[in-house]
Amino acid sequence: MERLRRYSQYFFAIVANSYWMFPWKGPIYRGVIKHVCLPGLNCYSCPAAVTACPLGALQNFLATLRYNMSAGCFRPGFYVIGALALAGSFVGRMPCGWLCPFGLVQEMMLRLPLPKFRLWRGFRIGPYLFLGLFVIILPLAVSDAAGFGITWFCKFVCPAGTLEGGIPLLLMEQGLRRAAGLLFLHKLVLLVLILLLSAVISRPFCRAVCPLGAILGMFNRLSWFQLRFHKDRCLDCKACNTICPTDVSFFDGADDINSPACIRCMRCVAACPGGSVTIEFGPALEPATGESRTDEKNCTCHTQQG
Repeated sequence: MERLRRYSQYFFAIVANSYWMFPWKGPIYRGVIKHVCLPGLNCYSCPAAVTACPLGALQNFLATLRYNMSAGCFRPGFYVIGALALAGSFVGRMPCGWLCPFGLVQEMMLRLPLPKFRLWRGFRIGPYLFLGLFVIILPLAVSDAAGFGITWFCKFVCPAGTLEGGIPLLLMEQGLRRAAGLLFLHKLVLLVLILLLSAVISRPFCRAVCPLGAILGMFNRLSWFQLRFHKDRCLDCKACNTICPTDVSFFDGADDINSPACIRCMRCVAACPGGSVTIEFGPALEPATGESRTDEKNCTCHTQQG
């Protein structure tokens, strides 16, 4: 399962960045496919990118909403929200674990032979704060006299944009290198900090910052794809928690197995020696313990008959 997931990450990273003609035909691909939002963090400005980033598209829609409405040329950008909702409804936060290129970068950094540390669980609130403030509130509320806002998360925070877009474009364009100032330095420092943290902490950006993960994670308990924990099969070996890249702890009841923090990497499914974690399809309407309502009713009936 883990090898399949790794191949999936490599595949989507290559497919999403398959425009290799940029040294000769222009620094950024602007073809038809660029209107498609890949449900992963892959910068629109990356010279090789052929798809758009849903976070960037969502911010751009909100940042220009006031101008478009005042100018009478309102163009709905709800296709971005619809695309995220569609992906989330089917598989929840699985794209974070199976296709996000920046998630792959963090996992590669974690392979470095350095001491490893756990991230404080309180940082789980971070992605929702960044989503609310940098992706929604600031692009909507702060605008110039003409009504144009800016993409705050992309401009001031996103490390994927710096790695995939900013650095390659600066290497290619001498004019951009001369224009690069404190803003780029700020973004570069953030990128280096996150990469260093990724070498000692599993996926720190995904767990403490990423708004896209926050959006997709909201669908984990409602998505068609579900994980199910069978408490009666659990051996209490803690293998699932030890191997989990986002520190989801469901064997002891600290988390729901379909917690918004879960990236559906399926490591717990493969690691559990008792087979207490299974894959099912349908909304998570049953109790998190994995004991079905039917089984509970049967147990009650047998008890009464006894």
